Amino acid sequence: MEHTRLWKKCHFPFTSETIHITGGIISHRRLTSKYLTGAGAFFSYNTMKNTEDNMFFRTALAGLFGAALCCSVFIQQAVSQSEQGNSGMKVANTVQTVAPEHPLAPVIAWAERERPKIAKIADYTAIITKQENVNGEVQGAQVMEVKVRHEPFSVYLKFRYPKELNGQEAIYVKGANDDKLIGHGVGLQKTFGTQKIPPNGFIAMRGNKYPITEMGILNLVDRLLDVGYKDAKYGECEVKYYENLKVDERPCTLIQVTHPVPRKNFIFHIARIFVDDELQIPIRYDSFSWPEDGKEPVLIEAYIYRNIKLNAGLTDLDFDYRNPAYGYAEGKK
Repeated sequence: MEHTRLWKKCHFPFTSETIHITGGIISHRRLTSKYLTGAGAFFSYNTMKNTEDNMFFRTALAGLFGAALCCSVFIQQAVSQSEQGNSGMKVANTVQTVAPEHPLAPVIAWAERERPKIAKIADYTAIITKQENVNGEVQGAQVMEVKVRHEPFSVYLKFRYPKELNGQEAIYVKGANDDKLIGHGVGLQKTFGTQKIPPNGFIAMRGNKYPITEMGILNLVDRLLDVGYKDAKYGECEVKYYENLKVDERPCTLIQVTHPVPRKNFIFHIARIFVDDELQIPIRYDSFSWPEDGKEPVLIEAYIYRNIKLNAGLTDLDFDYRNPAYGYAEGKK
């Protein structure tokens, strides 16, 4: 199956290096082929060029980095003291001043300008492939179907891979079901029936970096505004852009952010964001830590969004565990 090859091969175009990941351990070799297959998707780096000097691109597209750079990797630093109304996480609600010469300035400006448009997306569906480093251990790849609704904030997910999780489902609706996650297992665990558990509790978080309450594109942009303001206070940040790439046959632009020197202010060495040129949202994100003691970078987290359908017309039934189309026992009665 294609998702079993997740993250086996990734590419840093500006260095012409291929990065191979096996169990999260990365090794380098020189790129020898124009076309790369990785993460269950086909990548074509045709007519690749560095557009760092193209000011239009820096203004119009640089900020798209925000839709993914703020991906869940930022949660540990990003939580502020105010809570966003329809989201499951806490975010900043005030605009801060950023030095215009900072590489992140156009990113933050975009996020401030585009957030209302993203918030107007009522809902969406997608297939997500993810791999995360949890407590220093790179977990195996997972593939799941997801449905997300912004108001009230709601998530449905169903695992496709790995095999031992295939068919497992989870639902979260902010303010409903005692604000608990409603889930069921598969195999022997299914005999325990439908479970109502805290989304931040040990069971729900086992093997996961972040809770279901912090899923979604709008949360990503909110985290950017918190972390971007903080990172913009420091230097040692490089932002580069690459056009004419494809992820799963979707034309996209790569935005690469690098903190060359490890500092306590930063939480990643390299972050790569692939932005869909048509939808103007991130469809792939991955990040890596700094090498230590001569070793190679280690995966922090990686995600691919595939088959995205915006404003899919989701209803309450899509987030109801009694939906007969789902695998919950209550839906079969």
